Amino acid sequence: MKKIVMLCSRSESSYIVYNKLSEIFNIEKVIIEDSVSSITLMKRRIKKMGIFKVAGQVLFILFVVPFLKRSSSERKKEILAEYNVSVDDTKMLNSDPVLVKSVNDVKCIETLKNIQPDIVIVNGTRIISENVLNCIDAKFINLHAGITPKYRGSHGAYWALYNNDAENAGATVHFVDKGIDTGNIIYQSVIPVTDKDNFSTYSILQTCVGVEDEIKAINDIISDNVMCKKNNLPSGLYSHPTIFQYLYKRVFHKVK
Repeated sequence: MKKIVMLCSRSESSYIVYNKLSEIFNIEKVIIEDSVSSITLMKRRIKKMGIFKVAGQVLFILFVVPFLKRSSSERKKEILAEYNVSVDDTKMLNSDPVLVKSVNDVKCIETLKNIQPDIVIVNGTRIISENVLNCIDAKFINLHAGITPKYRGSHGAYWALYNNDAENAGATVHFVDKGIDTGNIIYQSVIPVTDKDNFSTYSILQTCVGVEDEIKAINDIISDNVMCKKNNLPSGLYSHPTIFQYLYKRVFHKVK
């Protein structure tokens, strides 16, 4: 029997993935990392993208995202019911998880070495260092909310729709390497976007569709039958939209 460990953040996508996978597989241990502070994140983004773009992103998060979440609450319930998944954190948090400040901490490495898992399910963490990836002989796989390599980073489905590229609004299950969503692709699927969906539901759809591919990927690893896939898509790295980008695209192109 293959040992499986989940390495994740506290997030709805992590709860969906854990709840679904734990119905099928025995997850030996969950390792949960602390979230990065908002101030630290903002400083990093300002250094990379500049203060004006980051200010626009902050305005989007503060004023647009809460409205979108409220207006799509019923649609969210529909999606969860349709895919028979739950965002309840009780099961995962009651599994005696190991809490670490970062996936790259010594504590995380020591935990992985002690368990010696065969498969590590990654969800919503920081970029994982080579020290962690190489500390055990295991397959690290990630469910990414985007079709790679074209939509790496954040909010891949939104940016695909923003770019009038609905055929690439989806999710990717891939092996983890030292890059940002650059590992070999195992499965990719497109999400079924409806008129009732918006920025706040795309990621839920991506997780619900993607976790089914993740189940297939785990079974492939267990049976030693993994067939990595390639596409000819260009590579792109995305972050949050600014409030100006969002409003322009919503008003003039109906991208929600």
